[in-house]
Amino acid sequence: MLPLEALVREAEAEVARQMEICNACRYCEGFCAVFPAMTRRLEFPQADIHYLANLCHNCGACLHSCQYAPPNPFGVNVPQAMARVRRMTYAEYAWPAPLSALYQRNGLTLALALAASLSLFLVIGLQAQGTLWKPIALDAGSFYAIFPHNLMVSLFAPIFLFACAALGLGVARFWRDLNAGPSSGAALQEASVNVLKLKYLDGGHGEGCVEADDGYTHARRHFHHATFYGFMLCFASTSVATLYHYGLGWSAPYDWLSLPKILGTLGGIGLVIGTIGLGWLNLHRHPQHGDAANAPMDRAFIALLFLVGSSGLGLALLRESAALPLLLCVHLGAVMAFFATMPYGKFAHGFYRAASLLKWSIERRQPTRLKLTAD
Repeated sequence: MLPLEALVREAEAEVARQMEICNACRYCEGFCAVFPAMTRRLEFPQADIHYLANLCHNCGACLHSCQYAPPNPFGVNVPQAMARVRRMTYAEYAWPAPLSALYQRNGLTLALALAASLSLFLVIGLQAQGTLWKPIALDAGSFYAIFPHNLMVSLFAPIFLFACAALGLGVARFWRDLNAGPSSGAALQEASVNVLKLKYLDGGHGEGCVEADDGYTHARRHFHHATFYGFMLCFASTSVATLYHYGLGWSAPYDWLSLPKILGTLGGIGLVIGTIGLGWLNLHRHPQHGDAANAPMDRAFIALLFLVGSSGLGLALLRESAALPLLLCVHLGAVMAFFATMPYGKFAHGFYRAASLLKWSIERRQPTRLKLTAD
């Protein structure tokens, strides 16, 4: 087996080879941002390869339109080659790097084991106090009657701050290597819209991605939207609840018509629907799309978000049940595991892709630097 560095160079060289073939053909130039960005280059150094790989949304349109795709001897499979490099991007820019390598090799097992271990730790703590399985006597439905507020903050704050710092360092290094130049309001607005709409999951023709049956569908785009906006609604719910607690002195639990509860419920529903759909699509993916080595990392991300969303909804429905302490342990364990793995897996792809889309919005407004004629 080749050492990791050799595998990275091999994957990058394969992307460069395929881009040179695509640059000569240009049939797919109108499909997505990858191909017009490619045409601005004659050579593909490492930074440009990582840029193009993260600009690719893996919709599959180019593969199914390519005359040089397998079984052609040229063997051009852009989605697969880009997916392989994207996975290596996460390891290349992760901090600390060994955690990323471990997560990518054993993503699903590591994520579920971490969530189970953290949940078990909390269960043991409640069992030692004799409060694991019985109705809450005070403030029915209050999480703080099970775990004091300050204890929850002390558990989550270090993990969350570390995850944000590690992810921020990686994305900052990636952006520096992209050498995108100064941004503008128009470029920033365009990139933001492209991120929020998942524009390039439309297949370049508005019909969506190609899935296992070779048919175009918007299913992946819709499930991505449900997952993304579900997560953002859950984050907004937590942010509003924090404002209520510290700014207004209103402590949980909140009633069903309160803003934190509405946001959290809608977010949890979005997460559950989105992750079920993405999980199904991942298991039934077209065999020539993506890189099989990405599967553990992809499925770990999906599984953790599903566990977070479903356990959160369970807490809302069973908040006056004797099962509340146990379910709260499961939910907190899943959330902590998600934050702990956040900088090293699939969650990070959104930030690297957003950075690449911003670079493209900046770059397309600049004159080309290619000098193909005497001028």
